[in-house]
Amino acid sequence: MSSDPIFVDLSDSKPSEIESLCMKCGQNGTTSILLSKIPHFKEIIIMAFECPHCGFRNNELQSAGVFNERGHTISLSVQNKEDMNRQLVKSDYCSVKFLELDLEIPANNNRGLLTTVEGLVDNAIDDLSAGQPLRKVQDENVYNRIEEIISIMNGYKEGNPFTLVLDDPSGNSYVENKCLPAQDPQIKVRWYTRTPEQQAFLGLQENDQTPAEEAVDRVIRSSTASEMLNAKGLPEVMSFPANCPSCNAPCSTNMHLMEIPHFKEVVIMATNCDHCGYKSNEVKAGGPISDKGTRITLKITDAEDLSRDILKSETCGLSIPEINLELTHGTLGGRFTTVEGLLRQVHSELRDRAPFIEGDSGTDSSKDRWARFLDNLTKVADGKLMPVTLIIDDPLSNSYLQNLYAPDPDPEMKIETYERSWEENENLGINDMKLDNYEEEHKASVKHEADAQAEKTD
Repeated sequence: MSSDPIFVDLSDSKPSEIESLCMKCGQNGTTSILLSKIPHFKEIIIMAFECPHCGFRNNELQSAGVFNERGHTISLSVQNKEDMNRQLVKSDYCSVKFLELDLEIPANNNRGLLTTVEGLVDNAIDDLSAGQPLRKVQDENVYNRIEEIISIMNGYKEGNPFTLVLDDPSGNSYVENKCLPAQDPQIKVRWYTRTPEQQAFLGLQENDQTPAEEAVDRVIRSSTASEMLNAKGLPEVMSFPANCPSCNAPCSTNMHLMEIPHFKEVVIMATNCDHCGYKSNEVKAGGPISDKGTRITLKITDAEDLSRDILKSETCGLSIPEINLELTHGTLGGRFTTVEGLLRQVHSELRDRAPFIEGDSGTDSSKDRWARFLDNLTKVADGKLMPVTLIIDDPLSNSYLQNLYAPDPDPEMKIETYERSWEENENLGINDMKLDNYEEEHKASVKHEADAQAEKTD
């Protein structure tokens, strides 16, 4: 039995070719299938069909990896013709919306795309144009309206500005960042928790619980946790089954509830895969939602500062202005480590997962800029590039940086609190929370539905 991996790097792989039927002319064409890996998306399946008889060509992309824990929306502000060349990955479960036109292309379970913004616009124009001759006969008003939309979209290809929104509950779509390693001001990414309907759409469980929550419930019911109990009567360490994020093999995740001095209660989860050796840890903050956000600024001046404990929550953003490092809120999830450890994790994630940089699509200047950035990040982690400023911005105040002078103030660290904006509360789901008089509103809603049902019966 061969030990060669099924999925290989793009540079090391050759496509397999099979004969298949052309759906346009009915003759036989050739489908090339490539099982490969690209940054960020791990394993993918790329399929390209070409018919030598009629010239018809088509390509599709399917994700062969695992779903992200959360879905996301990506908003791209296209400002000129150059932005039309941005590469993007649209997964099988991603819907596309042209905001100004209020035009939405629903998700297609059978078609993922690896293309450019212009290619996506071309596909939309082709789909709209397909039934126009028949519409002109059946309903001329609809025909004229669609012709107007097609005309506007052709203007997009010439450089007219518009906003493109990708909504992917699987979290496996991507738009090229032209400003790496800095954040692209034209791209906004918002992560969200999937609804039960989206879970069912992805083929996951149809109830309200996530797989991790179900596993924790099973562990608690079956008493398979540690026999040691803490002061609150909970097991010191609980273990529940999971799948390795790297190789997808079955593994176990340990969970521990702990109290951080001068901070709050947190939940630490650690995953260790015996199959491939993958290790990771993640931190979830406990307790109520803070009224204000917190911004912590640390001046790193010596190697001792790199050994400070740091708790980076899943809602925390991180930046080092001196080397143009900026991580948006939610990047890397929750982490409990040291400053040095966090910087090395950032380096590893960016090196392995940044798409469209190291491949054939990357330009020499972007590759050089990327290499210099990673080198500077390594120097900071090694203590060779100082002083630098580390800024931790957490709108939920769930992040922590060790104060070496506690309980006295730290001269190298500045802690600020601020009022969250409406947009931040909206992204965090706080605007939809109602804590006062919700029972009365629920009773009124139930009564209204009952009255409406009674009227229909009468």
